[in-house]
Amino acid sequence: MPREIGTPNMSQCLVAGGFAGMAVDTALYPLDTIKTRLQARGGFMASGGFRGIYSGLSSAIIGSAPGAAMFFLTYEQIKAAFPSRPDSQPLVHMFAASAGEVAACLVRVPTEVVKQRLQAGQHSSLAAVLRQTHSAEGLLGFYRGYLTQVVREIPFTCIQFPIYEYLKLSYARRKRRSILSWEAAVCGSIAGGVAAALTTPLDVVKTRVMLSTKKKGLHQGLEYSGITSTLSRIAREEGPRALFSGIVPRTVWISIGGFVFLGSYEKMKAVLLNAGLLATA
Repeated sequence: MPREIGTPNMSQCLVAGGFAGMAVDTALYPLDTIKTRLQARGGFMASGGFRGIYSGLSSAIIGSAPGAAMFFLTYEQIKAAFPSRPDSQPLVHMFAASAGEVAACLVRVPTEVVKQRLQAGQHSSLAAVLRQTHSAEGLLGFYRGYLTQVVREIPFTCIQFPIYEYLKLSYARRKRRSILSWEAAVCGSIAGGVAAALTTPLDVVKTRVMLSTKKKGLHQGLEYSGITSTLSRIAREEGPRALFSGIVPRTVWISIGGFVFLGSYEKMKAVLLNAGLLATA
């Protein structure tokens, strides 16, 4: 019977998860910028069009490695804590992935706020967005949209990871061997694409909330707060189609990203195992 690579310890999660996060964020950053500008209140061209599609990359790089490491550390440890029973595995994967996202967002949200404000052209430099966000909203301004991000990520991971784990297990059983890294990457791509398309409205809400500011008179018309109120406001003022703004680049980006992210993670786990640095669980 094929089995998965053992559960990584803390240091291996930091290495493998950090490597995967850096790889996907750096390689696919332009698609993320295009998606953000399509979802912004002013629209694609008003937010910068194709100019400066690497704006905010430094912020993404700073947060990608620790955020991904925090996710996989939580996900792997919680997943390993439950007995391996086939009938309960989807629920275990949902719970472990949800807990991983709650933990990862503590690191990811501040860098996401900075990144998206740079992508949308609200600020001219990293120093400017840090200074003006802190001046207008204090430290809590960097966590603007935290709840919205968590609410977006939990449905996403509850769709993505059960599909991902199911596809890996089914393929390994059919081949009667452990799944290879590139095969896991294909499973990650399929799972990520499905989850991305279905959760696009929540991503639009997250983008609008993060691009908002509490300071009156600045960026008029961009004040959004609350998940339900933002969903209803967008649908009312711009029509239901606006809730699916950026669905194509988001789906393409996360499909490719799932391939790179999960493939890189599984490859790094395999490298550590082959080097004798990853004890099986």
